Amino acid sequence: MKTPATFGIISYNLYCNFTNYGSALQSWAMQQAVNALGKGRWQAKMVDYCPDILADKDTLNPMKNMWDKDPEARRLCELTLPAIRKNYDEFNRFYRTECAVTQGKYTSRNFDQCVENDHIDGFLCGSDTIFCVNEFGFDDGYYANYPSMKGNSVAFAASFGDAKFTEEQYPLLNQRLSNFRYIALREEGMVPYVKAHTNVPVTQVIDPTLLLPPESYAPITAEPQEEGKYLLMYARRYNPAMEAYAEEMAAKNGWKIVEISLRAENAKRHRMFYEAGVEQFLSLVKHAAFMVTNSYHGMIFAVQHNTPFCVFSREQCDTKIAQLLNIMQIGDCLKTENDGLLPPPVDFAAVHERIAAERERSLGIMEEALQTLCC
Repeated sequence: MKTPATFGIISYNLYCNFTNYGSALQSWAMQQAVNALGKGRWQAKMVDYCPDILADKDTLNPMKNMWDKDPEARRLCELTLPAIRKNYDEFNRFYRTECAVTQGKYTSRNFDQCVENDHIDGFLCGSDTIFCVNEFGFDDGYYANYPSMKGNSVAFAASFGDAKFTEEQYPLLNQRLSNFRYIALREEGMVPYVKAHTNVPVTQVIDPTLLLPPESYAPITAEPQEEGKYLLMYARRYNPAMEAYAEEMAAKNGWKIVEISLRAENAKRHRMFYEAGVEQFLSLVKHAAFMVTNSYHGMIFAVQHNTPFCVFSREQCDTKIAQLLNIMQIGDCLKTENDGLLPPPVDFAAVHERIAAERERSLGIMEEALQTLCC
């Protein structure tokens, strides 16, 4: 029997300044989707890859690399350190037990060795904002620019975020894009440009976390974490209007608030749960009476679990949030301020029908892209 090909997933996941549920779950979902499509022809493995730009980041002590530089934000982060470290242990366990990860750790100094050491036959770059030069520059791993990757890679659900390119950067961008055999972008915005400057198939697909139906997450969802009805507030960055809205909604409905954020001082009023691992996060979303978030993937898992929600605007996230809400036809769930109003009820059955159509289309594109690596 022919040995299945092994495709290495290159993405933003293991190395970061703060752990991210979306990063972990999109990598896990990508692996699940690739393996399911493979049917013995291929399988996926996460490459333990640390870009140079993330080499100095310390998940266990993230203060020195925080975006928020004001003393109050740093103080609250320091108060959260015990939960941050528990959370890191949970994420590390998740990656090592629930995902297939390369045995070797790779950086710019030894990347090409992964082909021989971990028997990688081709590369799948994605998902999330790996093409965002504001965050990662033109990283050689994310843009398939290492010798072993050139012409042996596809991009799937890769995102440019809200990046803006200078005239001097466009020639380098075009060169990097030429490394791929197939490019599937998560957002529509850059599709026309990439089509015009490459000679490979270019299209738009949904996020990997939506490639799986809701029931696929049951095996990695923990038992209920809280008794009674609660509002879950998941903040990727502090937004006082979002916090005020959550408190107003909870008070009106008699809900307590479970909060995942760095606002340690909110422990006086809320149940703080930053230490939640991936499985606990999924459970908290699933069993919440309502969810308030400014996280793209927080929004996705509210939908996956039929949890009523609203999502607040957030810097560098508005494009991807708005586009997905438009696909699902639930744009009223987006808020920019505390208006004190619940969004209209979501017809989740109709939303899941729309997602199912996008899922089928995107999985077909994934299979077509991966087949180019088998030639």
